[in-house]
Amino acid sequence: MNTKRHLTEEQNQHLLGVLKDRFEKNKKRHQDITWVAVEEKLLANPEKLWILDDMETTGGEPDVVGRDEATGEFLFYDCSPETPKDRRSFCYDRAALDARKANKPMNSAMDVAQEMGIELLTEAEYMALQALGNFDLKTSSWLKTPADMRKLGGAIFGDRRFGRVFIYHNGADSYYAARGFRGVLRV
Repeated sequence: MNTKRHLTEEQNQHLLGVLKDRFEKNKKRHQDITWVAVEEKLLANPEKLWILDDMETTGGEPDVVGRDEATGEFLFYDCSPETPKDRRSFCYDRAALDARKANKPMNSAMDVAQEMGIELLTEAEYMALQALGNFDLKTSSWLKTPADMRKLGGAIFGDRRFGRVFIYHNGADSYYAARGFRGVLRV
């Protein structure tokens, strides 16, 4: 990740305004956290603003969903109602992309996440997100897959259907127009 990427002051102020508005409108996602504390951390880590801007411009609608008790970092998840629109139609990872002989997708979820500076949500993080609202009612999101499953060629994804959250499996080389990925950024 290139840590020398920075937004202009005008871009910073615009992004901080968008994030603050979303933070204020969705207080149930972060009940014991103040915007002042979040903004202070963001201003002290300008490279994170670049990443959040990337999450925002790809349709992720990032928002604070909690704090890591061990590190004190704020956790920003993609909170868009559906999986981010500009992060769809990817297979799971580079190995899956390289293994496809025909009809290759443009990229892989893991590669794009790494380029952005975020990580795919784990199954536990996805379930925590779903506890905060109804997400992926029409789409699905690749999730960070355990190494033993990935070694066998599979990968997991989640969605919400029929009032429940489901975690499924698929070949890691599969890709669909309605499947993307959600990420987490630690600040």
